Amino acid sequence: MSKNYQTLVALKEREEGQTMAEYGVVLAVITIAVFGALTLLSGNIEDAISRVAGFIS
Repeated sequence: MSKNYQTLVALKEREEGQTMAEYGVVLAVITIAVFGALTLLSGNIEDAISRVAGFIS
């Protein structure tokens, strides 16, 4: 029983998951992807905004 209890306690205390550094890397990758997509689509976005502005005025 003692060994099983120690195993359960060890599993409970074991920390798994992402650290702040990993979150930072994920955030950086997402930011680069968003800026890349906006750069590639900037011409289309500008045209769409111009069309909407034309409909409004």
